[in-house]
Amino acid sequence: MSMGPIRKKFELGVDQCIQKFLDIARQTECFFLQKRLQLSVQKPEQVIKEDVSELRNELQRKDAMVQKHLTKLRHWQQVLEDINGQHKKPADIPQGSLAYLEQASANIPAPMKQT
Repeated sequence: MSMGPIRKKFELGVDQCIQKFLDIARQTECFFLQKRLQLSVQKPEQVIKEDVSELRNELQRKDAMVQKHLTKLRHWQQVLEDINGQHKKPADIPQGSLAYLEQASANIPAPMKQT
């Protein structure tokens, strides 16, 4: 017994249900857009209040994001300053280019042996 016709009928039913769902979703969206338009004509101050509220929320969200990035930036700046402070102590840097290279190469770790 072949499952082909049953599967086709099932797929057709699923496709119809999906299409019906999408049509109803479009109708619902249209209904709410019409209500929004009516509200904007009848009470324009309400729409402006909502827009201002949305903009305030967006600004708060973006301010929080900026603060988060500034905190990370300060952390990494401190890490870099700490690294530079360890490698460049003015009193510890010997005079002459050869002496400086010897000092700098002493801070390089030895290569790891591969196993």
